[in-house]
Amino acid sequence: MNYLLARSVMKRAIAGGNGGRYVSPCAAAAGGMEARGLSMVLIGWRRMMSTAAEPSSTSAVAEKDDKSKSVATGNEKKGDVVVSSYWGVSRPKVTREDGTEWPWNCFMPWETYRADVSIDLTKHHVPKTFIDKVAYRTVKLLRIPTDIFFQRRYGCRAMMLETVAGVPGMVGGMLLHLRSLRKFEQSGGWIKALLEEAENERMHLMTMVELVQPKWYERLLVLTVQGVFFNAFFVLYLLSPKLAHRIVGYLEEEAIHSYTEFLKDIDSGAIENVPAPAIAIDYWRLPKDATLKDVITVIRADEAHHRDVNHFASDIHFQGKELRDAPAPIGYH
Repeated sequence: MNYLLARSVMKRAIAGGNGGRYVSPCAAAAGGMEARGLSMVLIGWRRMMSTAAEPSSTSAVAEKDDKSKSVATGNEKKGDVVVSSYWGVSRPKVTREDGTEWPWNCFMPWETYRADVSIDLTKHHVPKTFIDKVAYRTVKLLRIPTDIFFQRRYGCRAMMLETVAGVPGMVGGMLLHLRSLRKFEQSGGWIKALLEEAENERMHLMTMVELVQPKWYERLLVLTVQGVFFNAFFVLYLLSPKLAHRIVGYLEEEAIHSYTEFLKDIDSGAIENVPAPAIAIDYWRLPKDATLKDVITVIRADEAHHRDVNHFASDIHFQGKELRDAPAPIGYH
Protein backbone atom coordinates (compact mmCIF):
# COMPACT_ATOMS: atom_id res chain seq x y z
CA MET A 1 0.00 0.00 0.00
CA ASN A 2 2.79 2.42 0.96
CA TYR A 3 4.77 1.44 -2.16
CA LEU A 4 1.86 2.24 -4.48
CA LEU A 5 1.32 5.56 -2.73
CA ALA A 6 5.00 6.48 -3.14
CA ARG A 7 4.96 5.63 -6.85
CA SER A 8 1.87 7.73 -7.39
CA VAL A 9 3.44 10.73 -5.65
CA MET A 10 6.70 10.34 -7.60
CA LYS A 11 4.87 10.20 -10.95
CA ARG A 12 2.89 13.28 -10.11
CA ALA A 13 6.04 15.12 -8.94
CA ILE A 14 7.94 14.29 -12.14
CA ALA A 15 5.15 14.80 -14.66
CA GLY A 16 2.86 17.14 -12.90
CA GLY A 17 4.82 20.36 -13.52
CA ASN A 18 5.10 20.10 -17.33
CA GLY A 19 1.57 20.99 -18.23
CA GLY A 20 2.50 20.39 -21.90
CA ARG A 21 5.04 23.25 -21.92
CA TYR A 22 8.62 23.16 -23.28
CA VAL A 23 11.24 22.44 -20.63
CA SER A 24 14.90 23.16 -21.21
CA PRO A 25 17.51 20.41 -20.66
CA CYS A 26 18.97 22.25 -17.68
CA ALA A 27 15.57 22.60 -16.09
CA ALA A 28 14.88 18.95 -16.80
CA ALA A 29 18.15 17.90 -15.15
CA ALA A 30 17.34 20.03 -12.15
CA GLY A 31 13.86 18.56 -12.07
CA GLY A 32 15.34 15.06 -12.24
CA MET A 33 17.65 15.75 -9.30
CA GLU A 34 14.72 17.17 -7.36
CA ALA A 35 12.63 14.09 -8.18
CA ARG A 36 15.42 11.75 -7.05
CA GLY A 37 15.64 13.69 -3.82
CA LEU A 38 11.90 13.43 -3.37
CA SER A 39 12.12 9.70 -4.12
CA MET A 40 14.72 9.23 -1.38
CA VAL A 41 12.52 11.13 1.05
CA LEU A 42 9.51 8.98 0.15
CA ILE A 43 11.53 5.75 0.49
CA GLY A 44 12.65 6.83 3.94
CA TRP A 45 9.08 7.71 4.84
CA ARG A 46 7.91 4.28 3.63
CA ARG A 47 10.50 2.48 5.77
CA MET A 48 9.53 4.55 8.75
CA MET A 49 5.86 3.69 8.25
CA SER A 50 6.52 -0.05 7.83
CA THR A 51 8.67 -0.04 10.95
CA ALA A 52 5.95 1.78 12.84
CA ALA A 53 3.39 -0.75 11.63
CA GLU A 54 5.33 -3.71 12.97
CA PRO A 55 4.43 -3.14 16.62
CA SER A 56 0.75 -2.84 15.70
CA SER A 57 0.81 -6.13 13.76
CA THR A 58 2.69 -7.72 16.60
CA SER A 59 0.12 -6.40 19.04
CA ALA A 60 -2.67 -7.76 16.79
CA VAL A 61 -1.10 -11.21 16.88
CA ALA A 62 -0.71 -10.93 20.61
CA GLU A 63 -4.31 -9.82 20.91
CA LYS A 64 -5.40 -12.80 18.80
CA ASP A 65 -3.41 -15.13 21.02
CA ASP A 66 -5.03 -13.56 24.07
CA LYS A 67 -8.45 -14.16 22.56
CA SER A 68 -7.54 -17.76 21.83
CA LYS A 69 -6.37 -18.16 25.38
CA SER A 70 -9.54 -16.58 26.68
CA VAL A 71 -11.62 -18.97 24.56
CA ALA A 72 -9.59 -21.88 25.83
CA THR A 73 -10.05 -20.56 29.34
CA GLY A 74 -13.78 -20.21 28.66
CA ASN A 75 -14.03 -23.91 27.95
CA GLU A 76 -15.73 -25.63 30.82
CA LYS A 77 -14.92 -29.26 31.36
CA LYS A 78 -17.84 -31.17 32.74
CA GLY A 79 -17.23 -34.87 33.17
CA ASP A 80 -15.76 -36.10 29.91
CA VAL A 81 -17.49 -33.40 27.81
CA VAL A 82 -15.80 -30.12 26.96
CA VAL A 83 -18.27 -27.35 26.20
CA SER A 84 -16.95 -24.25 24.43
CA SER A 85 -18.45 -20.85 25.13
CA TYR A 86 -16.88 -19.29 22.02
CA TRP A 87 -20.23 -18.88 20.26
CA GLY A 88 -21.99 -17.71 23.36
CA VAL A 89 -24.20 -20.80 23.39
CA SER A 90 -24.20 -22.18 26.88
CA ARG A 91 -26.60 -24.38 28.77
CA PRO A 92 -28.43 -22.56 31.55
CA LYS A 93 -28.23 -24.03 35.00
CA VAL A 94 -31.11 -26.46 35.33
CA THR A 95 -32.10 -28.08 38.60
CA ARG A 96 -34.63 -30.57 39.87
CA GLU A 97 -37.43 -29.58 42.21
CA ASP A 98 -35.23 -30.53 45.15
CA GLY A 99 -32.47 -28.18 43.97
CA THR A 100 -30.05 -30.86 42.68
CA GLU A 101 -28.45 -30.44 39.27
CA TRP A 102 -30.35 -31.81 36.28
CA PRO A 103 -28.21 -34.61 34.78
CA TRP A 104 -29.80 -35.04 31.33
CA ASN A 105 -29.21 -33.21 28.06
CA CYS A 106 -31.68 -35.27 26.02
CA PHE A 107 -34.72 -33.82 27.81
CA MET A 108 -35.45 -31.03 30.28
CA PRO A 109 -37.57 -30.98 33.48
CA TRP A 110 -40.42 -29.14 31.76
CA GLU A 111 -40.69 -32.03 29.26
CA THR A 112 -41.30 -34.61 31.97
CA TYR A 113 -44.74 -35.73 33.11
CA ARG A 114 -46.66 -38.23 35.16
CA ALA A 115 -48.28 -40.85 32.97
CA ASP A 116 -52.03 -41.30 33.15
CA VAL A 117 -52.17 -44.99 34.04
CA SER A 118 -55.96 -44.87 34.51
CA ILE A 119 -56.53 -44.93 30.73
CA ASP A 120 -58.71 -47.74 29.38
CA LEU A 121 -56.38 -50.44 28.04
CA THR A 122 -59.13 -52.63 26.58
CA LYS A 123 -60.41 -50.23 23.91
CA HIS A 124 -60.27 -51.70 20.43
CA HIS A 125 -61.24 -50.32 17.06
CA VAL A 126 -63.37 -52.97 15.39
CA PRO A 127 -62.43 -53.12 11.69
CA LYS A 128 -65.50 -52.38 9.57
CA THR A 129 -64.38 -50.87 6.27
CA PHE A 130 -62.08 -52.50 3.73
CA ILE A 131 -59.18 -50.23 4.72
CA ASP A 132 -59.69 -51.08 8.38
CA LYS A 133 -59.54 -54.79 7.60
CA VAL A 134 -56.41 -54.36 5.50
CA ALA A 135 -54.72 -52.47 8.35
CA TYR A 136 -55.79 -55.05 10.95
CA ARG A 137 -54.64 -58.05 8.90
CA THR A 138 -51.35 -56.37 8.07
CA VAL A 139 -50.53 -55.85 11.74
CA LYS A 140 -51.54 -59.43 12.61
CA LEU A 141 -49.25 -60.76 9.87
CA LEU A 142 -46.36 -58.60 11.10
CA ARG A 143 -46.76 -60.07 14.56
CA ILE A 144 -46.11 -63.66 13.41
CA PRO A 145 -42.35 -63.30 12.71
CA THR A 146 -42.00 -61.18 15.85
CA ASP A 147 -43.51 -63.93 18.02
CA ILE A 148 -41.31 -66.56 16.37
CA PHE A 149 -38.09 -64.59 16.79
CA PHE A 150 -38.53 -63.16 20.30
CA GLN A 151 -41.01 -65.64 21.84
CA ARG A 152 -41.29 -64.52 25.49
CA ARG A 153 -38.12 -62.42 25.62
CA TYR A 154 -40.18 -59.30 26.23
CA GLY A 155 -37.23 -57.05 27.00
CA CYS A 156 -35.71 -57.62 23.55
CA ARG A 157 -39.16 -57.53 21.96
CA ALA A 158 -39.91 -54.15 23.56
CA MET A 159 -36.59 -52.77 22.37
CA MET A 160 -37.35 -53.86 18.80
CA LEU A 161 -40.92 -52.53 18.95
CA GLU A 162 -39.75 -49.11 20.08
CA THR A 163 -37.25 -48.79 17.21
CA VAL A 164 -40.23 -49.23 14.88
CA ALA A 165 -42.79 -47.31 16.95
CA GLY A 166 -40.71 -44.13 16.81
CA VAL A 167 -40.88 -44.00 13.00
CA PRO A 168 -44.57 -43.22 12.18
CA GLY A 169 -44.79 -40.04 14.24
CA MET A 170 -41.59 -38.71 12.68
CA VAL A 171 -42.67 -39.55 9.13
CA GLY A 172 -46.17 -38.11 9.62
CA GLY A 173 -44.85 -34.96 11.30
CA MET A 174 -42.24 -34.47 8.58
CA LEU A 175 -44.73 -34.85 5.73
CA LEU A 176 -47.23 -32.52 7.42
CA HIS A 177 -44.41 -30.02 7.94
CA LEU A 178 -43.52 -30.11 4.23
CA ARG A 179 -47.21 -29.83 3.31
CA SER A 180 -47.57 -26.77 5.53
CA LEU A 181 -44.59 -25.13 3.85
CA ARG A 182 -45.77 -26.09 0.38
CA LYS A 183 -49.37 -24.94 0.77
CA PHE A 184 -48.78 -21.98 3.10
CA GLU A 185 -51.25 -23.32 5.65
CA GLN A 186 -51.30 -24.21 9.33
CA SER A 187 -51.22 -27.83 10.49
CA GLY A 188 -53.62 -27.34 13.39
CA GLY A 189 -50.90 -28.43 15.80
CA TRP A 190 -50.63 -31.94 14.35
CA ILE A 191 -46.98 -31.53 13.39
CA LYS A 192 -46.07 -30.99 17.02
CA ALA A 193 -48.42 -33.73 18.22
CA LEU A 194 -46.91 -36.36 15.93
CA LEU A 195 -43.34 -35.31 16.68
CA GLU A 196 -44.15 -35.50 20.39
CA GLU A 197 -45.29 -39.07 19.83
CA ALA A 198 -42.06 -39.92 18.01
CA GLU A 199 -39.98 -38.38 20.81
CA ASN A 200 -41.98 -40.24 23.45
CA GLU A 201 -41.38 -43.55 21.66
CA ARG A 202 -37.68 -42.74 21.42
CA MET A 203 -37.56 -42.19 25.18
CA HIS A 204 -39.14 -45.63 25.59
CA LEU A 205 -36.23 -47.01 23.60
CA MET A 206 -33.64 -45.09 25.61
CA THR A 207 -35.17 -46.59 28.74
CA MET A 208 -35.21 -50.15 27.39
CA VAL A 209 -31.58 -49.91 26.30
CA GLU A 210 -30.70 -49.24 29.94
CA LEU A 211 -32.36 -52.54 30.83
CA VAL A 212 -31.53 -54.74 27.85
CA GLN A 213 -28.23 -54.62 25.99
CA PRO A 214 -28.91 -55.64 22.37
CA LYS A 215 -26.68 -58.25 20.77
CA TRP A 216 -24.93 -57.66 17.47
CA TYR A 217 -27.48 -59.59 15.41
CA GLU A 218 -30.31 -57.70 17.09
CA ARG A 219 -28.66 -54.42 16.12
CA LEU A 220 -28.39 -55.71 12.56
CA LEU A 221 -32.06 -56.65 12.65
CA VAL A 222 -32.93 -53.14 13.87
CA LEU A 223 -31.07 -51.58 10.94
CA THR A 224 -32.87 -53.82 8.46
CA VAL A 225 -36.34 -53.43 9.93
CA GLN A 226 -36.02 -49.67 10.37
CA GLY A 227 -34.78 -49.16 6.82
CA VAL A 228 -37.62 -51.20 5.32
CA PHE A 229 -40.34 -49.86 7.61
CA PHE A 230 -39.37 -46.19 7.23
CA ASN A 231 -39.50 -46.25 3.44
CA ALA A 232 -42.66 -48.38 3.33
CA PHE A 233 -44.48 -46.14 5.81
CA PHE A 234 -43.27 -43.00 3.99
CA VAL A 235 -44.84 -44.18 0.74
CA LEU A 236 -47.96 -45.40 2.53
CA TYR A 237 -48.51 -42.05 4.26
CA LEU A 238 -48.22 -40.24 0.93
CA LEU A 239 -50.79 -42.56 -0.66
CA SER A 240 -53.26 -42.97 2.22
CA PRO A 241 -52.81 -41.19 5.56
CA LYS A 242 -55.98 -42.77 6.92
CA LEU A 243 -54.61 -46.28 6.28
CA ALA A 244 -51.24 -45.29 7.74
CA HIS A 245 -52.75 -43.97 10.97
CA ARG A 246 -55.06 -46.98 11.26
CA ILE A 247 -52.10 -49.35 10.99
CA VAL A 248 -50.28 -47.43 13.72
CA GLY A 249 -53.40 -47.58 15.90
CA TYR A 250 -53.46 -51.37 15.61
CA LEU A 251 -49.70 -51.55 16.18
CA GLU A 252 -50.21 -49.69 19.44
CA GLU A 253 -52.92 -52.15 20.43
CA GLU A 254 -50.40 -54.96 19.92
CA ALA A 255 -47.85 -53.02 21.96
CA ILE A 256 -50.33 -52.81 24.84
CA HIS A 257 -50.80 -56.57 24.66
CA SER A 258 -47.02 -57.19 24.64
CA TYR A 259 -46.41 -54.94 27.65
CA THR A 260 -49.29 -56.62 29.50
CA GLU A 261 -47.59 -59.99 28.97
CA PHE A 262 -44.33 -58.38 30.10
CA LEU A 263 -46.00 -57.37 33.38
CA LYS A 264 -47.40 -60.89 33.83
CA ASP A 265 -43.89 -62.34 33.61
CA ILE A 266 -42.67 -59.78 36.17
CA ASP A 267 -45.48 -60.70 38.55
CA SER A 268 -44.80 -64.42 38.12
CA GLY A 269 -41.08 -63.97 38.78
CA ALA A 270 -40.00 -65.07 35.30
CA ILE A 271 -38.47 -61.60 34.84
CA GLU A 272 -36.68 -59.96 37.74
CA ASN A 273 -38.28 -56.75 38.98
CA VAL A 274 -35.07 -54.71 39.00
CA PRO A 275 -34.83 -51.05 40.07
CA ALA A 276 -35.98 -48.53 37.46
CA PRO A 277 -33.28 -46.74 35.44
CA ALA A 278 -32.52 -43.18 36.52
CA ILE A 279 -33.61 -41.80 33.14
CA ALA A 280 -37.06 -43.38 33.58
CA ILE A 281 -37.45 -42.01 37.10
CA ASP A 282 -36.78 -38.46 35.92
CA TYR A 283 -38.73 -38.67 32.65
CA TRP A 284 -41.95 -40.04 34.16
CA ARG A 285 -41.44 -38.43 37.59
CA LEU A 286 -41.47 -41.83 39.26
CA PRO A 287 -40.60 -42.39 42.93
CA LYS A 288 -36.95 -42.91 43.75
CA ASP A 289 -37.64 -46.53 44.67
CA ALA A 290 -39.52 -47.26 41.41
CA THR A 291 -39.00 -50.66 39.80
CA LEU A 292 -39.15 -52.22 36.35
CA LYS A 293 -42.85 -52.93 36.86
CA ASP A 294 -43.53 -49.21 37.36
CA VAL A 295 -41.63 -48.40 34.17
CA ILE A 296 -43.49 -50.95 32.04
CA THR A 297 -46.80 -49.73 33.49
CA VAL A 298 -46.22 -46.13 32.40
CA ILE A 299 -44.88 -47.18 29.00
CA ARG A 300 -48.02 -49.25 28.44
CA ALA A 301 -50.13 -46.21 29.34
CA ASP A 302 -48.22 -44.14 26.79
CA GLU A 303 -48.92 -46.74 24.11
CA ALA A 304 -52.62 -46.58 24.94
CA HIS A 305 -52.59 -42.83 24.38
CA HIS A 306 -50.79 -43.28 21.06
CA ARG A 307 -53.43 -45.83 20.09
CA ASP A 308 -56.17 -43.27 20.69
CA VAL A 309 -54.36 -40.49 18.81
CA ASN A 310 -53.77 -42.55 15.67
CA HIS A 311 -57.26 -44.06 15.53
CA PHE A 312 -58.61 -40.53 16.03
CA ALA A 313 -56.44 -39.23 13.17
CA SER A 314 -57.61 -42.02 10.90
CA ASP A 315 -61.26 -41.27 11.76
CA ILE A 316 -60.73 -37.63 10.76
CA HIS A 317 -59.56 -38.73 7.31
CA PHE A 318 -62.45 -41.21 7.01
CA GLN A 319 -64.85 -38.30 7.52
CA GLY A 320 -63.34 -36.60 4.49
CA LYS A 321 -61.56 -33.93 6.52
CA GLU A 322 -57.93 -33.00 7.07
CA LEU A 323 -56.09 -33.25 10.36
CA ARG A 324 -55.86 -29.47 10.69
CA ASP A 325 -59.68 -29.33 10.81
CA ALA A 326 -59.62 -31.01 14.26
CA PRO A 327 -57.73 -29.90 17.36
CA ALA A 328 -54.43 -31.74 17.77
CA PRO A 329 -53.91 -33.69 21.00
CA ILE A 330 -50.71 -31.87 21.97
CA GLY A 331 -49.28 -33.09 25.27
CA TYR A 332 -51.65 -36.07 25.29
CA HIS A 333 -49.72 -38.76 27.16
